[in-house]
Amino acid sequence: MSPGGESFRHSPTAFSEEAMPDVTVVLVHGAFAESASWNGVIERLAAADVAAVTVANPLRGVATDAAYVRDVVASLDTPVILVGHSYGGQVITQAAADAPAVRALVFVAAFAPEIGETALVLSNRFVGSTLGDAVVARPLTGGGLELSISPAKFPHQFAADADPGQAALMAITQRPITEAALNEALTGDEPAWRRLPSWFIWGSEDRNIPAAALRWMGERAGGKELIEISGAGHALPVSQPDPVADTILQAVAAVRA
Repeated sequence: MSPGGESFRHSPTAFSEEAMPDVTVVLVHGAFAESASWNGVIERLAAADVAAVTVANPLRGVATDAAYVRDVVASLDTPVILVGHSYGGQVITQAAADAPAVRALVFVAAFAPEIGETALVLSNRFVGSTLGDAVVARPLTGGGLELSISPAKFPHQFAADADPGQAALMAITQRPITEAALNEALTGDEPAWRRLPSWFIWGSEDRNIPAAALRWMGERAGGKELIEISGAGHALPVSQPDPVADTILQAVAAVRA
């Protein structure tokens, strides 16, 4: 509650209270990234007069992360398009199941799980991921492990087609994820992508989630658009903001229509 006793509502950047947008894009980062990874995409959405809100994904577990995303969605007064990168796709799929304001999903190099599937199982369904060799783990006081990518290996593993200086900064600012989150399955009656229109975009040289896995998930979900960027790696929001923003704008146009 605000000091005046009124319920809090997110006000998307660049829009006044008097001119609230007709749809809000909610951007959910994945493991080993953070909210600023969407900056280039946000700039392009703002140029198209589309409001965006970023979520600081806790990266603690699918159910708890999804609950937090639903809280953000509930604070908005507009229809919502959920956009997830990497593990964020697992989270938006779970979150959308109980969020009636969500009208579409966009998966950016992201997991689109079926009920019972985990991020770890999906990433290993096809050969090609080298993430296991790049990850370092540290124990948590409450039990379990927290995973991050070795800073020395991060640019090549996570952001090979990004600006080298930017990739080096991302290696330092990356946010770790619990091992438990990667092993937590999607729950519910059906995945949200089965009833909501969904868009998919990924890179052909993704070293975290093999391109074959990302293509397979998009085809299984019957994606409205399946876009593969030749030569692109895993950090698409950073290295490929133009096609990522264009894909999101396709979803915006469909929701508005």
